[in-house]
Amino acid sequence: MATPDLPDDSIWTALSEHPLDLGAVHAFLSDERTGGTCVFVGTSRRWTDGVETALLTYEAYAEMAEADLQRLAVEAADRWDVVRVAVLHRLGAVPPPEASVAVGVASPHRADAFEAARWLIDTLKASTPIWKTEHAP
Repeated sequence: MATPDLPDDSIWTALSEHPLDLGAVHAFLSDERTGGTCVFVGTSRRWTDGVETALLTYEAYAEMAEADLQRLAVEAADRWDVVRVAVLHRLGAVPPPEASVAVGVASPHRADAFEAARWLIDTLKASTPIWKTEHAP
């Protein structure tokens, strides 16, 4: 069962051209009501199927992407019993091995945290207007 009417200060969504502060994500998700926290961090990788990538750049239709991140966080809170949700994505240049995306969910129980975090990253990748370009060395 989802947490009804999750307060606005329990959801953190953002696009940033600066490195993601993963410590701040963990701190934001920390809550004495929770027993499970799941954080997924997507990073730029140097090699994909033998092809080298020196740099990834991300572009977005910012207003639409920000609204979509918020929509996804709220939908996750409606679908699962969660207390806090964070969905952050980088824009601009992201060299390996820096984080390009962080999704975090804090819940009273681990199953909801895992399921909501998995759904968030998969749905974000499929629907949010953020585009990646790979740059060779």
